[in-house]
Amino acid sequence: MVAEGDILWEPSDSVRRSSAMTRYMRWLEEHRTLHFDTYDALWEWSISHLDDFWESIWQFFEVTSSSPYSAVLGDREMPGAQWFPGARLNYAEQVFQHISSDRPALIFRSERQPMTEISWDKLRHEVASVAGTLRSMGVRPGDRVVGYMPNIPQTLVTFLACASLGAVWSSCSPDMGTASVVDRFRQIEPKALVAVDGYQYNGKPFDRRQVVHELQSALPSLEHLVLVPYLNEQASASEFIDAISWGDALAYDGGALTFEQVAFDAPLWVLYSSGTTGLPKPIVQGHGGIVLEHLKSLALHMNLEPDDRFFWFSTTGWMMWNLLIGGLLVGCTVLLYDGSPGYPDLGALWSFAEESEMTFFGASAAYIGSLMKGQIEPGGSFRLDKLKGLGSTGSPLSIDGFQWVYEHVKPDIWLASVSGGTDVCSGFVAGCPILPVRAGEIQCRCLGCAVYAFDESGKPVENEVGELVITEPMPSMPIYFWNDSNNQRYRESYFETFPGVWRHGDWVKITPSGGVIIYGRSDATINRMGIRMGTSEIYRVVEDLPEILDSLVVDLEYLGRPSYMPLFVVLAPGAELNDALKARVAERIRTALSARYVPNDIFIIDEVPRTLSGKKLELPIKKILLGADAGRVANPDSMSNPHSIAYFVAFAERTRLPDAPGGGSNSGRAPETK
Repeated sequence: MVAEGDILWEPSDSVRRSSAMTRYMRWLEEHRTLHFDTYDALWEWSISHLDDFWESIWQFFEVTSSSPYSAVLGDREMPGAQWFPGARLNYAEQVFQHISSDRPALIFRSERQPMTEISWDKLRHEVASVAGTLRSMGVRPGDRVVGYMPNIPQTLVTFLACASLGAVWSSCSPDMGTASVVDRFRQIEPKALVAVDGYQYNGKPFDRRQVVHELQSALPSLEHLVLVPYLNEQASASEFIDAISWGDALAYDGGALTFEQVAFDAPLWVLYSSGTTGLPKPIVQGHGGIVLEHLKSLALHMNLEPDDRFFWFSTTGWMMWNLLIGGLLVGCTVLLYDGSPGYPDLGALWSFAEESEMTFFGASAAYIGSLMKGQIEPGGSFRLDKLKGLGSTGSPLSIDGFQWVYEHVKPDIWLASVSGGTDVCSGFVAGCPILPVRAGEIQCRCLGCAVYAFDESGKPVENEVGELVITEPMPSMPIYFWNDSNNQRYRESYFETFPGVWRHGDWVKITPSGGVIIYGRSDATINRMGIRMGTSEIYRVVEDLPEILDSLVVDLEYLGRPSYMPLFVVLAPGAELNDALKARVAERIRTALSARYVPNDIFIIDEVPRTLSGKKLELPIKKILLGADAGRVANPDSMSNPHSIAYFVAFAERTRLPDAPGGGSNSGRAPETK
C-alpha cells in the first residue's frame, strides 16, 4: 500500500538534463553567474530577489516589447503592485512569434466532429479576419468583447483577435443559463458578443438561440453579435438584431494581422469567481502579467516545448481554458476538446489522446476519481506511447489517485499536481520536472511565488497545516476587479485576515521535502473540539471503501451549540447503508484520522453537488443546512449538477438540528423532523 510521501517517480538523467527548468538554471549561471544546486535554492532566490527573478524570466523567454521598461517592480504593495512600468507589448504578438509550418497550432475534436488540425498559417489568417471584423464594428482598445462559446477553435480565434486589438475578452460556457451569464457580462458592459447557436453534450443537443436572444435584450451595451452555427450549420444570423455569421466574419479582408501595443498592465481578459455567493467577482488580469506567468508556468513547471501537444480538459468558463491556450505562448500545439468526458464512455478523452499523439494530458482530480471508480484502464486500452505528463487540479488528488495513475495509466509518467486559482490564472504550487513525485504531494512551490503556511497569529509554519498565503506580489495577480471602487472588494477578498498578505482560503502543509499538500478550503474545514481537519482527508478514508463512490461532509456549528457533523454518501450499485457499513466507516475514520471526525449521522444522496470545475460545494451546502436561502448561496449556473441542491434544501426544511449531538445515531434519516 502506498503511503503519503512515498516516491512514485523520479526524472531520469536525460529528462532532467533536457528539461526547460535545467536550461533556465544553466542560463542563470551563464548570464547572471548564479549557480543553484537544488530547486529549493532556486525557489528561495526567486522570492527573495523578486525583481531579478522576473527580469530573468523576461529575458530568458525573449519577451517582445515596443518600448522598454523603466523598472521591474515599482510599487510593491499588494494590491496594486506596479510591474514593468513603461513596457508596451501585446499578448497575441507573443503567440505569433512561434508561427511554424512544422507543426499544427491547434488540434480539435468534439462529440460531433472528427479530429481536425489547424495550421499556424490558417490560425493567423482567421485571427486577422476576425480582428478586422471587430475593428469595423468599432471595437477599440479597452472595449469588451464577450463569448458565449464552447471549447472550439472559433473561441480561441476570437480571443486572439481581441487581444491583437487591445480589446478585453471574457467568456462563459454555453451550458450556463441566461441569469448567470448576465450577472457576469452586464458588469463589464460588452460592445460585441460572439455566440454559438447551440452545442452537444453527452450525446444530447442543446439549442441556445433563445438564450442568445435574451442576452441581447439583457445587455444594453451590446451593439453587435457574431453567430457561430455550431449545433446546426444552417443556423442563420438573420433572426438576430445587428448580427452577422461567423462565415461573414472570416470573409472580411482586414489586411495583415497587426498588434496594438498596450501597457504591461492593460487589461487582457476578465475572469470570474465561482459565483457561489453574491455577484461573481470580475477579476481583471493584464497582458504582461499573464504572458510572464504563463511562460514560467507552462515552460518551466509543465516542461512544455514547441514539439509538445498540450491538452487540459476544460470549459471556457474555467481558468484552465485560459491556461491551456497559453500553450501557444511557448509554441506548442494546443489540443481542444468539446463534449462530455464520459461520452460515449469514459474512454473518450483517452481515445483523443491516442489519436492526437498527446504528450501532456490535464484534467481535474474529480475526473481521475471517476476513472478510478469506473475501473478504466487507459494504459491497457489505448496507445499512449507519446504521453509524458499528466496534470491534475481543481481539488486535492488523493494518495490513491496518485497510485492509480502509476498503476493504470503509465508507470513512467510524470504526474504534475497543481493548485492555484482563477484569481491569478495560474498555480501557486505545481509540478517540477527535475524533482521526484511523492504520493499525495504537489512537488513544489512555484518560482516567484512566496507561498507559506501561516498559523492563526500570522506566523509561518512548516510540516504543519496552516493558511495558504502569498507574501510577495505576482505579476498575474488581478490588476483590479471591474467596477471596484478603491479596490474595496479586492482587499476584502484576500487581505482582511493578514494585512498586506494574500490569504487564499486553502489549508496547506509545506513538507520537509519541499513538497506541498492541500487539505481543502479553509472556510469549509472541520473543527471538532478545537482540532482542525481538512475535508479531503476524510474523503480519502471514506471513499476508499468500495461501497462508497463519493461523499460530502460538513461541520455544522449551529448557533454556538456543539458541532453536528453529518456525512452524505453516494453508494455504489448494489451497496446498502446498513449497520455493518456504518460501523466500517466509523472504524476507518477512527483508525486513520481520529475519533473526533466520526460523523454524527450518515445519509444517502444521489450525487455530490459540484462546481463546473469539479469542486465539492462544501461551504454553500453548510450554509443551506444552517438555514440560508439556496438561491443566495449556490448559483446553479456555476455547478455541473445544480439539481443535486434540491436534496439539501429539503433536508434543511424538514430537519431540526440536535442541541447536543453527542455522537449521533448514524440512522441514515434526518435527525428530527419539525
